[in-house]
Amino acid sequence: MLARALYEDMSEHRVTLKWERGGAEFSYQKYPRDHTWSFDGGHTMTATAAPAYFGNPAYVDPEEAFVASLSSCHMLTFLAIACKQKFVIDSYEDEAEGHLEKNADGKLAITRVELRPRITWGGDRKPSAEELDKLHHAAHENCFVANSVRTVVTVTKL
Repeated sequence: MLARALYEDMSEHRVTLKWERGGAEFSYQKYPRDHTWSFDGGHTMTATAAPAYFGNPAYVDPEEAFVASLSSCHMLTFLAIACKQKFVIDSYEDEAEGHLEKNADGKLAITRVELRPRITWGGDRKPSAEELDKLHHAAHENCFVANSVRTVVTVTKL
């Protein structure tokens, strides 16, 4: 009963994935990697494997989507915290980078993600270096995507 109470007010997020061979030969180097992700809000997009694994570089791959999810969650959490502390942000840009490497178990994993946010502040109040560090720390601690993975996420100041 306790577990149910913990999850009662949580939201659900649904994605429908569709892939078809489309008549292609089903051998490792020949079958298509392109597939679609349809989200519960109605948006559908084409995804694929990373180019190193025979994917189409014109489409997003799961590794890129993973890095984007971490970057986006950090930003959205950061914006909420900054707003509540009465800071004004005019723009936020991040050139995030994920590293696919072997983990401690020898398995391929995105072991590290580096966030490189560039923030343009508006209004009269700008955070000090210490306040900015605290904002990023709080955003990381409260980002539910970062809390869901074992990947090391760091914020690099530019």
